[in-house]
Amino acid sequence: MAAPEDSRVRRDRAATVSVFRPGTKAPHPLQTPALTLGREIFADGYPLALFNPARVWESLQAITLDGDHLAGNGLFTHSDQSAAGPAFDILRSRVAQAMAERGWRRIGITSPTHGCGKSFVAANLALALARRPGSRTVLMDLDLRRPGLHGLFGTKPAAALRGFLDGSQPLEAVFVRVGKTLALGLNGEAVPDAADILHSADTAQALEAMEVQLDPEITILDLPPALVSDDVLAMVGKLDAVLLVADAAQTTAKDIRACELLFENRIPLMGVVLNRAQDLGLGRLRYGKS
Repeated sequence: MAAPEDSRVRRDRAATVSVFRPGTKAPHPLQTPALTLGREIFADGYPLALFNPARVWESLQAITLDGDHLAGNGLFTHSDQSAAGPAFDILRSRVAQAMAERGWRRIGITSPTHGCGKSFVAANLALALARRPGSRTVLMDLDLRRPGLHGLFGTKPAAALRGFLDGSQPLEAVFVRVGKTLALGLNGEAVPDAADILHSADTAQALEAMEVQLDPEITILDLPPALVSDDVLAMVGKLDAVLLVADAAQTTAKDIRACELLFENRIPLMGVVLNRAQDLGLGRLRYGKS
C-alpha cells in the first residue's frame, strides 16, 4: 500500500510559493493514488475499489441546521441575510481563486488571541463556499482546547474529533453532512494535550485519508489562536496556508506582526481579515505584508 503524501513534500511545496508575489505559480501538487490510504477510516472493511468520493460523501449522516440558531450566532446560509453576507461571498471568491491558482486545498483560520472571531469567520466562509453548486467543502474544528464550532452550528457532535485524529474512530462516526456541499468535522470534547495530538503523524494521516475519501475542493481548519500556544506551529506541514482574523477593537499591529514572524518560512500567510470593521461589517482580505 502506498504511503500518503509525505509531510516533508507538503512543507517543501508550501515553502516554494509566496502568496505575496502576484503571478507566482505553485508546483503542480502530487497526485494521491486513487486507492491510497495510510489507515482505516471506515468501521467496516469494505474494499477500497468500491469507494468513490461522491458515494462516500452521500454516506455521511445528513443533518439539518436550525436557521434561527445560525442567525442568532451571525451565521449566514444566504448572502442576503446580512450586510456582511456579500463580504463573505467576496472573501470566498478570493480565497478559492488564490488556492486554485496555487494548487492548495487546506487553509487554516487562526487569530492572534482569543475573542477575535476566527470561528465566526471560518463558519461563514465554509457556508459561503458551500453555496456554490456542485462544490465540496469540509470544515473541521481543530481548536481542540476550546472547541466552539458545534455551538455556533447548534449541533451536538456524535463523537470526539480526537478519536478520528488518532485512528480510534472511523470517519463516518465523526463527520456529518449539511446538504450536498458541506461536511463538518465537529468536536465537543476539550483536550489539554492538543499540541501533542496535532504534532502526531496520526493527525497527518487522518487529514490525508479524509481528503482521499471525501475529495473536497477546500478544507477549512478552525485553528487555535496563534500567539496563545504552539498548537498552530504543530500544523506546519499539514497546511497549505493560513488566514489570520484580527479584531478591529482589540488586535494591535504588534499582534499581527508577531503572527507574521511566527508564520514566516513556515506557513504561507494568505491574508488578514479584519473582523468587526465598520466599513463592511467583516473587513478585508489583503495580500502582502503590512
